[in-house]
Amino acid sequence: MGTFSVPRYAVYYSPASDGALWRFGSAVLGYDGFSGTEVPQLVPPGFDLASWRALTAEPRAYGFHATIKAPFRLSEGKSEATLIAMLTDFAASQSVFDLPSLQVSALDARSGEGAFIALLEPETTPALVALERGTMLALEPCRAPLTDKEFNRRRPDTLTDRQRACLNAYGYPYVLEDFRFHMTLTDRVPEERVEAALSGLKALYSEHVGNPGVPIDALTLFKQEAGANRFKVLARAPLGNGVTE
Repeated sequence: MGTFSVPRYAVYYSPASDGALWRFGSAVLGYDGFSGTEVPQLVPPGFDLASWRALTAEPRAYGFHATIKAPFRLSEGKSEATLIAMLTDFAASQSVFDLPSLQVSALDARSGEGAFIALLEPETTPALVALERGTMLALEPCRAPLTDKEFNRRRPDTLTDRQRACLNAYGYPYVLEDFRFHMTLTDRVPEERVEAALSGLKALYSEHVGNPGVPIDALTLFKQEAGANRFKVLARAPLGNGVTE
């Protein structure tokens, strides 16, 4: 991920910090985004700590989450306080809803390259699609345009026409019709280790979380400080209510 000379912000879905889902995701990654501290890492059977730490390096930098609005720099004339106020106002206008129980799944599997492991919805939830669209558009005035370097980091030559258009318009290619809820648990796992990672994480998820539904009851604002390489929770905006920090 690297570091940036100015702060970056992202709006995520993240579970409540005192819940089993948050504890599980943070332990798999080895980092708690609420406290900004490392935590003892939960390692699936068949992997040692060193190899698992390497396989979770990238998602650890972002904290356990599902992206609603991808990382961005503030636009000229907008302040952090303005961003929090806009997020608060938007969240207050939304209603709480539930997702069905999530599934540990392989994501973006490629022959010879492996796959990411993530928590996915068993099927698309319309209320979640609407929340992503609304959040992304409501906060767009706070997002600074991409630099050429940021644009090229997204490898535009590998994107579809629609994704390139969204990258140009919104700073991220996987929005609107291409949005897919996922809570990333690993970097890309080598193809020969995908099944071991899947089965191990499924067992750990069953043991530590179980099979509950997931309440979508808040939007969480994460911040990457200038010069830092990790995101940390800045504020949490309950849906249909006020903001807490």
